[in-house]
Amino acid sequence: MNWQDIFATRMDRMKASEIRELLKLLDQPDIISFAGGIPDPALFPTEAFQKALGNALSPENQSTALQYSVSEGYGPLRDWIVGKMTEIGVPCTRDNVLITSGSQQALDYLGKLMLSPNDTALLGWPTYLGALGAFNAYEPHYDRLIPGGNRSAEDYAQTAKDNGGRVKFAYMSVDFANPTGETLDQTARENILDLADDLDIAVIEDAAYQALRFDGDPIPPVLALEVARKGSIDACRTLYCGSFSKSLAPGLRVGWICGVADVISRLVLMKQASDLHSSTINQMAIAEVANTIFEEHTAKLRQTYTARRDAMLSALEAQMPDGVTWTKPEGGMFVWLTLPKHMDGGELLRQSLETQRVAFVPGQAFFADRSGKNTLRLSFSLADDAQIAEGITRLGAAIRAAL
Repeated sequence: MNWQDIFATRMDRMKASEIRELLKLLDQPDIISFAGGIPDPALFPTEAFQKALGNALSPENQSTALQYSVSEGYGPLRDWIVGKMTEIGVPCTRDNVLITSGSQQALDYLGKLMLSPNDTALLGWPTYLGALGAFNAYEPHYDRLIPGGNRSAEDYAQTAKDNGGRVKFAYMSVDFANPTGETLDQTARENILDLADDLDIAVIEDAAYQALRFDGDPIPPVLALEVARKGSIDACRTLYCGSFSKSLAPGLRVGWICGVADVISRLVLMKQASDLHSSTINQMAIAEVANTIFEEHTAKLRQTYTARRDAMLSALEAQMPDGVTWTKPEGGMFVWLTLPKHMDGGELLRQSLETQRVAFVPGQAFFADRSGKNTLRLSFSLADDAQIAEGITRLGAAIRAAL
């Protein structure tokens, strides 16, 4: 049979992740890879998880750890998240928190909740590739979100109407964004809230990297700014997506959504229809480790990643030819390079792998309109100082050869 004839139209929007394909290069030992935005496994709190998983499987806990559970998530973990959200300016209760299988599932659920075909999602240009993948299945249009830009709410609304739908939400990663490493200042965050009020849309705040601030003053999350305006989380339009993947361990696939209780209850229905609940034993392990070592462990991560960021910025300063610029992130895992306009990051990757054995992610993948061919993303989280120095030297040679 011809399966293509019976696939839903949404399948035309679903493409292989360029980053997931590049991660296969990590199996080639002679390649220095700045491609995968993944934590260093040497920094995983292995002993803490061994203890936590042992406790979860103890006689008094094993029936809970191995049994079906509630869709909302493991209560003690939700309590920890309530405490953490309160610390960052978002007083809330368990009813405002849903545990998801990573923040990637959170983005998928939110796209499913709000997007009908031809609706519009406002995004950064570039934006997180995983968000594009999550939203694409629901057949939206994308429009460029420019906080504080010249476009009016009426202009955004009219463009969406011309495309056969309406604007449903604005999505952004405000701290050390993937892929650029950039952070939105408080004025830009306030501008997003103003635009969302004018358009009467939701705001999706992707906070995957918030715990990885190396320097500079912390800026309140968008949800915290809105709570300060409106007095209660249940009066807010912002939905905050958190994750333990960058702070504790990605393999356990534990994230969360925090927002107005009515929306959380609708998302719980999706969870029930999708996978019933996230792995209980994983949630129990995350809850114990978070309660015992979260602050200590994330401080260690910040110390290590700060040194690697500094090593990469120093190497770029020494090795990049004229005409190449890059961001200087205050945290996270990424540096964003902009090449001269005539250069193609995809072609540069091919040449770099062939001649220099250095990998990175071409920036075009992060643009909803496939622009940005002269950009690329570098991750410093997985390479040590020697690999960074050697890899950036080789990358500089590849760029000079292409020029």
